[in-house]
This record gives sequence, C-alpha cells and structure tokens, in this order.
Amino acid sequence: MSILSFSGRFDPARLFSFKGGIHPETCKFLSADCAIEDMPIPALIRVPLQQHIGVEAEPVVARGDLVLKGQLIGKARGPVSSNIHAPTSGQVIAVGHFIAPHPSGLPVPTITIRPDGEDRWGPRLPRLHPESATPEQIAAQVAEAGIVGMGGATFPSAVKLNLRAKYDLQTLVINAAECEPYLTCDDRLMRERAEEIADGAGIMAKALGVSEIIVAIEANKPQAIEAMQRHKIALGHIMRIKTVPAQYPMGSEKHLVKTLTGKETPARALTAELGVVVHNAATAHAVHLAVRYGEPSISRVVTVSGRAVARPANLRALIGTPVSDLIAHCGGLVEDPERLLLGGPMMGQPIQNPRVPIVKGTGGVLALSERETRERDVMPCIRCGLCVQVCPMGLTPFELNTRIEAGDLEGAAKVGLLDCINCGCCSFTCPSNRPLVQTIQYAKGKLAERDSRKHQQEQAKRLAEARTARHEAIAEAKRAAMARRKAEMDANKKREAEAEALVAGAVEAIKSKEAAK
Repeated sequence: MSILSFSGRFDPARLFSFKGGIHPETCKFLSADCAIEDMPIPALIRVPLQQHIGVEAEPVVARGDLVLKGQLIGKARGPVSSNIHAPTSGQVIAVGHFIAPHPSGLPVPTITIRPDGEDRWGPRLPRLHPESATPEQIAAQVAEAGIVGMGGATFPSAVKLNLRAKYDLQTLVINAAECEPYLTCDDRLMRERAEEIADGAGIMAKALGVSEIIVAIEANKPQAIEAMQRHKIALGHIMRIKTVPAQYPMGSEKHLVKTLTGKETPARALTAELGVVVHNAATAHAVHLAVRYGEPSISRVVTVSGRAVARPANLRALIGTPVSDLIAHCGGLVEDPERLLLGGPMMGQPIQNPRVPIVKGTGGVLALSERETRERDVMPCIRCGLCVQVCPMGLTPFELNTRIEAGDLEGAAKVGLLDCINCGCCSFTCPSNRPLVQTIQYAKGKLAERDSRKHQQEQAKRLAEARTARHEAIAEAKRAAMARRKAEMDANKKREAEAEALVAGAVEAIKSKEAAK
C-alpha cells in the first residue's frame, strides 16, 4: 500500500513505527507545570565562538570594547558556520579561551562580557515582511541572526533552508517530540508561545517552498498538542498536528520522518532526499523573532531539573549564562549531584565544572542524584541481545563493542559504526551495564582522528609531489634555457667564424690585387 494519498502528499491519518527504541521513565513531571521564567542578567557572560557544527566564528571585537545587546561579536566563517551576537550590553573583558561545555573541559575560543545591567539594544536586524519576502531573503535573515538547530544538533538553520535549491521538497516537519527524559522546555514553549511557533514554521515553509507543515508532538504533552491545534494555517501553509507515540528516540529526525511518512532515510543521507526537512520547535520560535522583529539568537529556554535541584524550572536565559547561575536561581542543590549534565540524560554531555556557559543547543541542565543515575558495576557481556532489540538503527552494539575493544576500528566501521546516532538505548538496556554507547563514541573519535591524520598525510604527500613536480619543471626550464643559450652561443660563434672567414677572404683578395699591380 502506498504511503501517499491521491494528492501526492503523505497520508495525514496514518502513523508508522520504527524498529527498536525504549520507554525510559520520563521524569517530566518535575518541571512540566513550571511556567517559563526570565533569568536575571548574570555578572559575567562567556560566549563560546563555536556553538554550532562547522567552523568556529571569527571574533570581531577586542578586549575593552563596549558592546550593545544583539551586536555582532563573532562572524561566521565558511558555508557551515554561524554568527555570534552579544546577549546583553556591557564591556568585553577578554577574547581568549575558556572551558568548553563539553566532557573534555578543554578551553575553547570564548568572548567574555561584563554586563552593565542596562541591557541596551544596539541596531537590530532589519525587519522582514515574510508575506512579501523572497525565500532567499528569509534564509539570509536567519543566517544573519545566527540561528542553529536548537534541539541539540546545532546545524546552521539557514543552510537547511537553502536545501530547496538542491532537492524537491514537499514537507516541513517541526520536531516537537522532545523525547529526552526530564526536558520540558519545548513543551512549555508550545503551551505559552504556540502562535509564534506556528508563525516561525510558516516562515520556514515559505523559505523551503514546501506545500505542508507537520508538527509532531509526543502523546505525553496533551496541553502542548491542544495549544498547537488552535493553529491550522501558518503563513498560507496547511499545518497539521500529529500526535506520535512517546518512545525514545522519537526526536531523532530520521526516526520521526519514518514514523510520519513510512519512508526510511538511507544511511548517511539527508531526509531532504525524501522531500522532507526537519526543524525543531524552538528553532521555529527563533526564526519568528529574527524575521518579524530582527532579534538575533541570544537567548533560549532551558529546563533545569533533577532531584538534586531544589526547585526545577524552565528558564529563559541569555546565551553564555554560567550553569552555576541557573542552578542558583533554582534554589541551589539539595545534595551533591552524582552527575551534572548539559542536555538530557540519554544524549546529554556530562560536565565537571558548573562555571561552563549554556550555548544555543543547550536544552537542559540536569543535576542527577545517585538514585537517578543507576550506577552499577560493569560486568562481562552475556550475549543476551537486548542491545540489538532496542537499537533504532538496526545495529549490533555488542559486536561493535567487541571489535572496538579488539582495536578493529575498520571492522567496526564495516558493521555500522558510523550509522550509530549515539542515542544510548543500548547502554540503557544492557543488564551488564556495559558502556556501549560511550565505547562507540570513543571509536568514532579515534576513527575521525585517524581519517584526519590520513587526510593530512595525503595532503602532505600531494604537496610534496606538487613541490617535486614544480622543482622538476623549474629544473627542466633551466635546462631548456641553458640549451637555448648554448645553441645561441654556438650560432653566434658560427656566425662570427663565418664573418671572420669572409673578412679574411676579402683581405686576401685585396692583397692579391695589390700584389698583381
């Protein structure tokens, strides 16, 4: 049976399923009923220059500069990069390095601003009227605003909006599944800003040139579903609200598209090849603000939760706000957390230092107690196959783990290492508590490092060969020049000899005539 209706669109009444997945305890009740609060301006704001996939932004301010809210402080470099703007007004006190919001804790290029407390706006981006704006103008505005995927992927949104030039697109999917446990920031945003999200979705639909919008929300968010269902049309585009099962990892864009359309995205391919582009609900809201009001991406809603937090909450915080400030605003910690995470418990990044800042892709700050982390001793694999059953990508995590531990990275790559989406289902369900997803992430890093080193070696080899060829060409040119010079000298000598012979003959002839007289 075709998954398409007679109109050529996806059947709006049908849902499909994907293999694997899990149903972890969501713990969303801790913050789901907490309305969004505005965080106070922190004493210091540290803005990393790489809050996106791709090349880090280039700083365009220096120490001592005074900046205004919304002012460009980091300019995108290259096609896959993103602008960075000042979250508030103040003075730049450092352009250097600070610890990254990443498990490594390594320093990354960062601009540190001391806010002046006045929160003064600088010149905003020019407002657009999306009803009359062209797709190119909308994509350019989104790029200028520095908007990236706010569901955690942090892919520059303008790049995805420009996919219309390469693919035949029909559908925009707004990913509002928010399948990670604990996180409720998108849920609250839909409850409180449904009209603005719908408008942002309509703006993106116009930029993409699609005919329909599907907003996919998990069934455990009834208030958000009700709020979004009030909006049937978005900037002239039909908008359907689809309730999808509460199953992890429903928020993975490929699995969400499979659930909505029945079509499976090929390995390492884009959903755009199926005519579908996926954007996060918070991203749609950011697009609304950028296009309608000229506001760049300088803040976001973050869920602060976990049983180690005194008062879980959903906070609208400036990008660059330290994690410690968010926790302090929520009453601090009631106990030392066993694990501190940026993001959700399944795919979030553990951090050691609470001074790290939140960035554009930070949807949550979790302080998990010992009873929430389920820490157990690691035991040998018993080949139960549970990891295979729950893997949404159809991989064999235990086999990947075996090959990786044996150092056979190429063998692991052959059985799907690079197809893993790092969802953590395998580790969650493993009765032996083996760090399967962590091992896979390590292997990916090593493989990327090896490929990078191989690329560098190949590049060095190409440069050496080019240098050798250049030197040989220069030497050949020198030899040819010397041969030409020698030939010219030989020709000159021959001409001189011939001239001398002619002169000598003439002299002899004159002497002969004089002797005859």
